[in-house]
Amino acid sequence: MAEPTPRRNESRLRPAPLLFEPTQAAADPEHFFDLESIDDPRALLARATELTVAFRAAADRAVEFQAIAAAQLADPRRFDRLTTADIAERAEWTEDYAVKMVEFGRDLLRGAVEGREHVDPV
Repeated sequence: MAEPTPRRNESRLRPAPLLFEPTQAAADPEHFFDLESIDDPRALLARATELTVAFRAAADRAVEFQAIAAAQLADPRRFDRLTTADIAERAEWTEDYAVKMVEFGRDLLRGAVEGREHVDPV
């Protein structure tokens, strides 16, 4: 994973916004966030780098939410809890990975990851 996602009280660099592309543009395999229309290599590198940072940040944040959800689904206090095998099947993970994600999610929920006092899942 890349760097941890800062929380509300921490300063944070904002990656470039990920704007949803119109359906028609997304259907064109050559079209990708209008990068193909940028002629200046400096501008292309800058915009492509912004998108790379934004996608990495989004992926890291999504993984945190996956882990939180896995931990919540595996919580033994839930009457409808799932086994790690069930979670692995739903998420298309191996069971070993599901176990690690449940543990990571529990750490996030406790706020114990990387010295964080509180984890705000929203």
